[in-house]
Amino acid sequence: RFGSQRISPELIQRMEKLTGVRAHPWLRRGMFFSHRDFELILDAYEKKKPFYLYTGRGPSSDALHMGHLIPFMFTKWLQDTFKCYLVIQMTDDEKFLWKGDNESNTADKFYRLGKENARDIIACGFDINKTFIFSNLEYIGHMYPTILRIEKSVTYSQAKGIFGFTDSDNIGKHSFPAIQAAPSFPVAFPHIYGSDTEPLCLIPCAIDQDPYFRMTRDVAPRLGWKKPALLHSKFFPALTGSKTKMSASDSSTTIYVSDTPDMIKNKVNKYAFSGGQERMEDQKEQGANLEVDVAFQWMRFFCDDDSLLKKMEDEYGPGPVRAGNKMLTGEAKAMLVATLQPIIAKHQQARAAVTDDMVEAFMAVRKLH
Repeated sequence: RFGSQRISPELIQRMEKLTGVRAHPWLRRGMFFSHRDFELILDAYEKKKPFYLYTGRGPSSDALHMGHLIPFMFTKWLQDTFKCYLVIQMTDDEKFLWKGDNESNTADKFYRLGKENARDIIACGFDINKTFIFSNLEYIGHMYPTILRIEKSVTYSQAKGIFGFTDSDNIGKHSFPAIQAAPSFPVAFPHIYGSDTEPLCLIPCAIDQDPYFRMTRDVAPRLGWKKPALLHSKFFPALTGSKTKMSASDSSTTIYVSDTPDMIKNKVNKYAFSGGQERMEDQKEQGANLEVDVAFQWMRFFCDDDSLLKKMEDEYGPGPVRAGNKMLTGEAKAMLVATLQPIIAKHQQARAAVTDDMVEAFMAVRKLH
């Protein structure tokens, strides 16, 4: 849509050939399915020209859920594969503007949550020498010249058209898109790039973030800057099914990285939406609708073993394999539980090792190398 392109097998093959690294399962399985200008990133890599990664987090809860983890897990793989710098924007200001409608939702609260969330991000294993995590509340002064230039280049009617702002929205919301756009340009990081406008930026994000960066890409040539490249992921479904929204405040819709093994098992068994047939006999005969089955959809994201995923697809979904004795929903859910528990246990172990000093070190304004 709007000029993005499908990630083709040829593009994936080119990346594998250049890097010598097999493509991430999410690229091979089409979970990251669309891009803007990713071929220019590969051109830069081939010519040994610098580029950097940009992602972010809106800190609205103490713990991240599995949906939040996806962009960071993928970005970690990109950093390891391309050996490039990474900037991570903690949009504590955004959360205050959108959620600060009662006395307890202070800017300080979202700043604190940002620091807390940084622990989960660091636990993903990013390279401290190549990664800068920043709070907008702290860092915005450094980016302000960049933000100003973006603000001056976007009209109110453009912003309203893209983001659907209404006359009753506070003026902070109207100006926020420029703040989210700014890290797409290397001049927002003078301590890393000085005034160099040459390095390209690659943004892995969910498809719903694309409007922000369409605006960013529109404005870039007018400012004499390079357009950021994008990699889009499909929506990660809520535990309760794709028709419901995953919410950090509704524990039935997702699994937190802080959940215990028993909590994971109970949530999957109780809440995970099933694409299986209503009657056991029908399920054994026909198999499940994998398009809506959450156990299968989550396995596509979190199971690294292609052969195990294929086995689940063949034996649980429709088709000739095990016809008349198809896998039942309980078995499919058990496979998901067995996949999630070690991933989350490993994350919790890594998070427990993150100290206050490590958080401060990742967030220090400094040269990367």
